[in-house]
Amino acid sequence: MTKKSKIIVEIETNENNVPESIHWTAEDGGVKGAKAKAMILAFWDESEQNAMRIDLWDKEMTVDDMKKFFHQTLLTMADSFERATGEHNVAEDLRDYCYHFADKMGILPPQS
Repeated sequence: MTKKSKIIVEIETNENNVPESIHWTAEDGGVKGAKAKAMILAFWDESEQNAMRIDLWDKEMTVDDMKKFFHQTLLTMADSFERATGEHNVAEDLRDYCYHFADKMGILPPQS
């Protein structure tokens, strides 16, 4: 037996097609109308052997928050890559780069 699930993304834009608000729903995950400031959605096109993606952020997204968003997204990609491929060493390399990225962007948490 198969099951279908939906993830719904709603984007409200201004007259210049700049996102004003982003909301998403994934009822199977218990999410309904959650607000987001930015999103990255990627799909793998097997026939073209190409990644297709949608990157959006609302007009209120700050540069500092964007830096944190990218840092955290890169870290989760390292985790997903390791789970999908078993390539622990390469995933650790990516995590090392994430530390370097955070250091360069000045977003590392203060050391206690």
